[in-house]
Amino acid sequence: MTAFSKLAQGLDDAVRSATAIPQLSTTETISIDDAYEIQRLSIARRIARGERIVGMKLGFTSKAKMAQMGVKDMIWGRLTDQMAIEQGATIDLDCYVRPRVEPEIAFLIKTPLRGEVTLDDALAAVESVAPAMELIDSRYTAPKFNLADIVADNCSSSGYVIGAWQEPAGLELGNLDMRLEFDGETVQQGSSDGILGDPLQSVVNAARLANAAGFGLEPGWILLAGAATADEALRPGVHPRTVVENLGIAELRVGA
Repeated sequence: MTAFSKLAQGLDDAVRSATAIPQLSTTETISIDDAYEIQRLSIARRIARGERIVGMKLGFTSKAKMAQMGVKDMIWGRLTDQMAIEQGATIDLDCYVRPRVEPEIAFLIKTPLRGEVTLDDALAAVESVAPAMELIDSRYTAPKFNLADIVADNCSSSGYVIGAWQEPAGLELGNLDMRLEFDGETVQQGSSDGILGDPLQSVVNAARLANAAGFGLEPGWILLAGAATADEALRPGVHPRTVVENLGIAELRVGA
C-alpha cells in the first residue's frame, strides 16, 4: 500500500466510523495535487463498496472568502449516491464528527460538459436547478485551516439535500435571497450573487476544474454550486431549511 493509499484509508475509516483523526499536515507534507489524489483514492474505496459518483461540489466560490483565506482558486469534491439525504429526512448526529450545513443552489447536468466553456454553454448543459443544502463535516481533530487537508477530506463534503427541481428557462438566478433557517428562524442570510457573482458561473468553473483533473461533467450529475453564506453547526432536534427566493426550499431534520 502506498503512502497516499494509507492516508486515504485513514480518511475513509474516519468517515465510516464518525471518528476524528489528526490532520494529515501534522505528520505529512502534501501538495494540493497530492491532496486531490488522496481524495480520489479515498472515494475509490467507497466506489469499491458499491457507491456511485453522481456529481461534484465546489468550495470557496465566494471571492471575499478566497481573499480572506489566501486561496487563489475554488476547490472541489466528489458526490456519491450514498451522500444523498432525502428531502425532509431525519439524520442522526452520531453518524458525523462535527456536522454543519450551508445553503446552496444545485444544478442537474443533461449533456456532457468539459473544459473551457461559456455561460451560454453552461446554461445549455443544465437540465434543472434546485435549492439545496450541503452537510459538511471535517473528519479532523480540532481542525485548523490547511487547504491540502481540506481537499484530501473531500472538501469536508458529507451529504446533500436537493429541493424540487425546476427548468432553468426563464429563471433569473442572480441576486436571489438565500436564507438558512433553524426551526423557522433565519440564522444565515445572503444572496445568490455571493456564488461567483452568478451561480451559473459554478457550472463554467466546474467544467474547467474537472477537465484539469481528467474528467468532465456527465449527464445526470448534480453540481452543488457553492455556499451563499457561512455554515452553521447542527444540534439535536433542530429543523434546518434552505430557502431560496423563486426556487423553494431544501430541508432536513436532526434526530433528538
